[in-house]
Amino acid sequence: MIARWTSWIALCCALVPWVAVAQAQAEKAVARVGVVSPGSPPPGPLESFRNGLRERGYVEGRNLQIEWRFADGRNERLPGLIEDLVKARVDVMFVVNTQAAQAAKKAAGGIPVVFARVSDPTRTGLVASLSSPGGNITGISNVADELGAKRVETLKTLIPKLSKVVVLLNAGNPGVALILKELEQASSALRVEVQGFGVRGQADFPAAFAAIRASRAGALFVLDDLLITSYRREILAFAAEEKLPVMSLYEEFVENGGLLCYGPSIAEMYRRASWYVDRILRGAKPATLPVEQPAAFELVLNLKTAKALGIAVPDEVLTRANKVFR
Repeated sequence: MIARWTSWIALCCALVPWVAVAQAQAEKAVARVGVVSPGSPPPGPLESFRNGLRERGYVEGRNLQIEWRFADGRNERLPGLIEDLVKARVDVMFVVNTQAAQAAKKAAGGIPVVFARVSDPTRTGLVASLSSPGGNITGISNVADELGAKRVETLKTLIPKLSKVVVLLNAGNPGVALILKELEQASSALRVEVQGFGVRGQADFPAAFAAIRASRAGALFVLDDLLITSYRREILAFAAEEKLPVMSLYEEFVENGGLLCYGPSIAEMYRRASWYVDRILRGAKPATLPVEQPAAFELVLNLKTAKALGIAVPDEVLTRANKVFR
């Protein structure tokens, strides 16, 4: 009997190291993904990113842990949130907007970074080139060649007599200046003047509205980053009062009373970012993963708004529309 107990104890002792190794391997198998958003919780559109990871076999609580960090509309908080994830030692970061990506590139150290919703990663210094990013950061740009021209052409088709467009933008976002420049270049060929008005916070909107009113423009283009979308109601109320058609980059403005948008799908960009994160977790290096530009774009119209503004939407625009709010 004593011999049997001795053998059993010896077997248990031999198994202890193996159990410890198995536990360590199980812990290591849990991917820790840090997400930094300039917005506020809950994830909202970022749910597409979470769904994309789920489609690739990641299940929260089993082999995935997501560390969410939200700046609540205060971009100045982004560097601190990045540093927090560095201290948490996440395996990879997913960051949203140009400012978050720049902060991550500066502070992430050896942690791989995937970005989305940035305007031009080469001209803003995030990557060496789209095909060969270099460094430890890659992702998805929301700008594609000739996108500005298509936006102006669509707006001109709806408003043939259009001669001046004002652009409302976040002056603190380095990415939107590039989109403004693209719009200016595209508009000159169509003989449409473009004038930009920048805001940095809530206090700047009244002066911007007054300047836009004085400009006597025929349409308002909003470069809808977080600051601009945070004041969507005020912007749309002003535009309705001035009978200004509003064009935007994304669907949110159109759904709430803007005239139209033409741009990439935010949900698709976030879902695609999950592919990058998956590749990196499986061993790929960001330097070898080319930055993608959107290939599919959504044209969304609000016919109720068009009717209120007295705009007759041509059949050619209606047939191109991916979605129409009536």
